[in-house]
Amino acid sequence: MPETIRFAGLELRFLHSREDTGGSLDVFEMTVQANARMPVPHYHENWDETVYGLVGAITFRIGGRDVEVRPGQSVFIKRGVVHGFRNETQEPATCLAILSPGVLGPGYFREMAALLAEGPPDIPRMKETMLRHGLVPIPAP
Repeated sequence: MPETIRFAGLELRFLHSREDTGGSLDVFEMTVQANARMPVPHYHENWDETVYGLVGAITFRIGGRDVEVRPGQSVFIKRGVVHGFRNETQEPATCLAILSPGVLGPGYFREMAALLAEGPPDIPRMKETMLRHGLVPIPAP
């Protein structure tokens, strides 16, 4: 059964996770609300990410370059490459994200949602959570 996690202008609907694929991959739909963004540029140490556009437009900043992903377009983010994303439009945008191998799972997103539900962002705790799950935060320029 798919699991949906919502926080900070994002909605993630997990379709498959490391738990049900034996660690092969994680697959989730991600909806990014208008003017929402991934606030912390980061890279993944242990997995690659492929994103396929379904609805609207999401701008990914990958290795210092902006790439807009629209329906039918995709982008590949190799492990170790710094990236983030934002929706600069006035409409929600949705993409399909595939992480390979599946080492993240929904646990990271559950933890981040719980942290953000507690009140103003606790940046040190957020960074610790990212690092524990294999996401390495990079200070914004």
